Amino acid sequence: MTVITSKFHQSKKDLAFLYNRVNQEIYGTGVKKQRIETFDDRVIIFAQHKRVQALQMLSQNFHHLTISVDSALIVEFKSLFKGLIEDALHLKVKTILKDYDPATEEACTIIYFEE
Repeated sequence: MTVITSKFHQSKKDLAFLYNRVNQEIYGTGVKKQRIETFDDRVIIFAQHKRVQALQMLSQNFHHLTISVDSALIVEFKSLFKGLIEDALHLKVKTILKDYDPATEEACTIIYFEE
């Protein structure tokens, strides 16, 4: 597992760049800040986002709609992010898990890599 951890450690800057790039492509804005931690065959990204203004406006009167839109955008984010990681970094991704809290604009993404 040490070899995998060191490989991810070297790729932290690249992962941060790709994460921000995907965020810009989907949401039209980069992240405010992010921190990346590596653990054996996993990488965890903690990020603070800027809420899309249109979703922020809708969230008061159409809360269920914005929850659905957030969920759909997360699915698209994970798919695009996985493809970029595999293509650009040549690392095989097993799965990506992500959650986002619109109230705090905080997100956590966990990437499981194949060994």
